[in-house]
Amino acid sequence: MKSLSLGFRKLRVVDIVVLGIFMSLLLVLNRFTVGVQAWRLSFGFVVVAFASLLYGPLWSASIAAVVDVIGTMVSGSVYFPGFTISAILGAAIYGYFFYGHTVTWRRVIIAQLLIAVVVNALLNTYWLTILYQTPFWQYLPVRIIKEIVMTPIQMAIIYYSLNSQTLKNIQTRLFK
Repeated sequence: MKSLSLGFRKLRVVDIVVLGIFMSLLLVLNRFTVGVQAWRLSFGFVVVAFASLLYGPLWSASIAAVVDVIGTMVSGSVYFPGFTISAILGAAIYGYFFYGHTVTWRRVIIAQLLIAVVVNALLNTYWLTILYQTPFWQYLPVRIIKEIVMTPIQMAIIYYSLNSQTLKNIQTRLFK
């Protein structure tokens, strides 16, 4: 089932269907957010973590990229490739830490901290400065505070959802 190919393995029809369902869920969940403009929490990260656990970093990064492009087109926003790079990196980090491994608190904490610091706080702030032509330091303090508050919540959601019996049952049925 799992190999050293980082998860870019040949897909069965059922795998393509499941990845399509993950893409649909990701599109929908990214549209529903909790909070205000600067402090939004979307639950799409859970779908990316599920896909990363089941299919590895390359397939999850692939669906994250496709969903980012499609989601931007559907919303009518201006497409910026930097955010697609961020989506790819976030999915790849989850895949690296979760695919083929037992999901432990240590793995969840390290993966989520990497995503919070490197992807969300630094890269996404940099993309915003390019997009809106504003100084980097103008966005950074608010985004750091947001990550300090949201990251522990995301860690708990990821740990408990990836270790749920329901997901283990789905994984067992998919990969008999």
